[in-house]
Amino acid sequence: MAFGATFAALRHRNYRIWAIAGFVSVIGTWMQVLGVNWYVLARTGSATSMGFAILLQAVPTLLLSVWGGALADRLPAKPLLIAAQGAHAALAASLAFVALTGTGGLPAIYVISLAAGAVSAIEGPVMGRWASTLVDRESLGNALALGSLTNSAGRILGMSAGAVVVAAVGPALLFVVNSVSFVAVVVALLLVRERERYAAGPEAEPAAVATDGGIRAGFRYLLGQPVVLVALGLSFVLGSLGRNYQVTMAAMSDGPLGGGAAGYGLLSTVFAVGTVLGALVAARSRRLGYGVLVGAGLLASVLQIVAGLAPGTLSFAAVILPIAAAAVVIDTTVGARAQLDTDYLMRGRVLAALAVTGSVSSAVGAPLLGWLSEHAGPRQTLVLAGAVAAVGTVVAGAALDGLRGRVLRGRVVEALAVPAVRRPIRRVASSAARVVRPAATLVRAVRPARTVVPAPRPSVGGGAGRRPVPRPAAGRPTPSLPSHLPHRPSVVHHATPLGTPVALLDGADSQDVTPTGR
Repeated sequence: MAFGATFAALRHRNYRIWAIAGFVSVIGTWMQVLGVNWYVLARTGSATSMGFAILLQAVPTLLLSVWGGALADRLPAKPLLIAAQGAHAALAASLAFVALTGTGGLPAIYVISLAAGAVSAIEGPVMGRWASTLVDRESLGNALALGSLTNSAGRILGMSAGAVVVAAVGPALLFVVNSVSFVAVVVALLLVRERERYAAGPEAEPAAVATDGGIRAGFRYLLGQPVVLVALGLSFVLGSLGRNYQVTMAAMSDGPLGGGAAGYGLLSTVFAVGTVLGALVAARSRRLGYGVLVGAGLLASVLQIVAGLAPGTLSFAAVILPIAAAAVVIDTTVGARAQLDTDYLMRGRVLAALAVTGSVSSAVGAPLLGWLSEHAGPRQTLVLAGAVAAVGTVVAGAALDGLRGRVLRGRVVEALAVPAVRRPIRRVASSAARVVRPAATLVRAVRPARTVVPAPRPSVGGGAGRRPVPRPAAGRPTPSLPSHLPHRPSVVHHATPLGTPVALLDGADSQDVTPTGR
């Protein structure tokens, strides 16, 4: 089966099975996300309460992901993943029971959200490390991008269908669909061929790292990776302030845009379409480097400010489309660099750190943005958060450039000095010289010869022993440059400012990072 560069990871049979199962599961997951958010918002009318539900799902990830990362590097993944799917299915069925009967009300929704977050905290690093073995190293970045594409396409279907279902019969059916969707993941886990999985070698098996120091070893390793730490810090800033749109979209739709549930469903669908476009861009990128990360962060932050000024639902939707695309490029780039630029033996713990970063950004950003939306207004919240995110992106970009040997400085200087830039200037100067030379020759031909008038004899000293100052002989012209030599203008070298955004969008800078442990 032939696949182009955009879908290179699909050449691997195991990944194809996993992608299909993931697509089914993601549809159910986003149905449940929409159902929970709208259930809480409809019962309370408060964006802060909705942010609190998101916080409860994020807190367990913050506390337990490091343990999940250690388990991912130590224990066989398949039994853990099958057990996690069963737990997710049971929790989704519990949500459906609460929504249908009203038993427990909002407290029950909060408890179930907390439990779902705990399962995801353990499952996330295990699944990330295991899924990375379904393709070879060269296809890993493309597989991550296609994973974003699967999530985005599933989000479109899940949000679109979910908006129709929740308006017609309520959120309970959404939770039932999500519960059933986890069966597809279990089937995929059973169909994957172990002999076709990829790993770094026999030493990379979980049993080989049973005495490597566990969680503390992971922290020590990350402290020795400053570039990865800065990338995670930037991911936190952009995730907390720049992309908690499940809160701000609901607040804008319910507030100044006046779109209600239908408007929220439309915005969610548009956002999902943008994530598909971003996933396609990331999949086609041969290298997802730190320049891409900073450029996408700046783009998303500036557009977020514009979104806060949008007058209506359609204009707001038009702005969040490229924001969603940039968000996927950011997430895919951070995930790719976190895995490609770190040791395979530490991959589970690095992915756990990435999960912790995401959970902290949700834990901080969702309630904060919800509170600001209620007290300062949704528009003001978007503008303020976008401005802070833009400043944080610039600071992180400068730090990354310094840590990586001023790659950006070198690229700016190189871009300003390439022969392709100098050649047109030389052509213009040469053409001008060819036009000027014949004209100068013609003027000399028609101009009469001038007689040099002898100057008076100046004297030096004014007495005996005076020496005459040499003067030109009568009728002899003053020496000049030969007419066939071209004029050479002086060249002034100007200092150029550093840090211009034009070079930040070049994803090829990832070739300057040498992955460790390969």
